[in-house]
Amino acid sequence: FKMVDVSDPALLSAYEDVRSDKTETNWAVFGYDDSGKRLQVTATGSGNISELVSALRDDAVQYGFIAVTTGDSESVRKKFVFISWGGPNASVMKKAKISVHKADVKKVVRDFAVEVHGTERSDFDEDVILRTVRKAGGADYGTGHRD
Repeated sequence: FKMVDVSDPALLSAYEDVRSDKTETNWAVFGYDDSGKRLQVTATGSGNISELVSALRDDAVQYGFIAVTTGDSESVRKKFVFISWGGPNASVMKKAKISVHKADVKKVVRDFAVEVHGTERSDFDEDVILRTVRKAGGADYGTGHRD
């Protein structure tokens, strides 16, 4: 497989928007253009993981990036999650490109705590992802109870 073109400046711009505290945007989804050789921004939003997941297409391979807030009363931290998606109705050939193209996408999406791959919407359970992010995040100065 050839590399995917990630040169569209809108990709970096959307990534930086998600990372920024100055915009409401906290997630972005990237998908392939009609040629299948270039990535473009297909959706952005300011909601939760479920909102991002609703922007994924069943017949497509897409990549998502979302900011989630973790922490407790002592310290609230913004963490980032990188998502790769091979929809249940996407062709085998499209899905086969994910592993190769993910490396190209990571030239734009460089900083994240957790990476999640999904082939069904249920793979992106908000609670599971947030728990994973907390575990990856290290110190949690919570109530002293472990889950």
